Amino acid sequence: MKYYLYNPKSNNGIKADIPGARLTDASRLNYRDFFSGLAPEDEVVLVGGDGTINYFINHADLSSLKNKVYIYGNGSGNDFLHDIGEDAGKEVLLNPYLTNLPTVTVKGKTYKFINNMGFGIDGYCCEEADKLRAKAPAKKINYAAIAVKGLLWKFSPRKALVEVDGVRYRFDNVWMAPAMKGRYYGGGMMSAPNQDRCSDKLTLVITTCPSRLKLLKVFPTFFEGNHVSHKDMVKIFTGRRIRVKFSRPCAAMFDGETVLNVTEYKAEL
Repeated sequence: MKYYLYNPKSNNGIKADIPGARLTDASRLNYRDFFSGLAPEDEVVLVGGDGTINYFINHADLSSLKNKVYIYGNGSGNDFLHDIGEDAGKEVLLNPYLTNLPTVTVKGKTYKFINNMGFGIDGYCCEEADKLRAKAPAKKINYAAIAVKGLLWKFSPRKALVEVDGVRYRFDNVWMAPAMKGRYYGGGMMSAPNQDRCSDKLTLVITTCPSRLKLLKVFPTFFEGNHVSHKDMVKIFTGRRIRVKFSRPCAAMFDGETVLNVTEYKAEL
C-alpha cells in the first residue's frame, strides 16, 4: 500500500492534486509509531518541500527505516530537489539521501538537516517571513523583497568567530554564515556551488562586507553561484565540524525552520 502524507503548514496549506492519492495529515501522526506499523512492502510519499523533509528526518527513526520513502515536491522552495536535479510534481525516492545526514546544535538542541544551517540575514528573512505569514497566512511571501530591505537598513552585520575542524578564524561585518550540505538554500540561492551532498564534508560560506550598497549589488550573483568569484567578500571553508559564534544574537534557520535569538551554532557531519 502507498501512503501520501502532507504537512498542512507547508506551502500555505495547499495540498497537491495527485490523481488517486488519499492524503493524510502528517501533523496528526507519530512518525515512529506510524512506520513501525507498516509492512515492509508499504511505501510512503511525503507531499511538500524542504520543510516537510526536515520534519520527517527529525521525527522518524531513520536507523530502522524499512520502507521506501518518496518526496513529491509541492513546497515553495524545493531546494533539495533542485540540488539533485529533479523537478517538483513527481515522486522522487528519498532513501539514498537519508544516510550520513549532518546535525546542528543550536540553543541546546540538536537537529538533522537536509540542505543547510543558515545564520545571519538568511535567518532574518525567515523570521520576517514568519511574522508576515502569521498576519496573512494565505499571502505569498516575497523573500527577495525581505532580503533587500534587510541589506539596505533593517539587518546589521555581526562580528564572527568561526571554527572549522579545530582551526579558528575571526571576521568583521558578517552578513551570512551558512553550513551547507547541498548547494542550494533560500529558494534557489546557490550558496555552495562546489558542494556535493554525498561528500563527507560540509561547506561553510562566510559573506563579509562593510558596505551595504556593495553587497546589494553583488547579491543577485548568489542565485547563480557566481558570488564565489568575489573573494574579498566571500570566504569558503570545508570541514566536518563547524562552529560559528556571532557578537550579537540574531535569527538562524535550518532547512527554512526558524530559531530566534541565536548567538552560535555547531554543525557536524
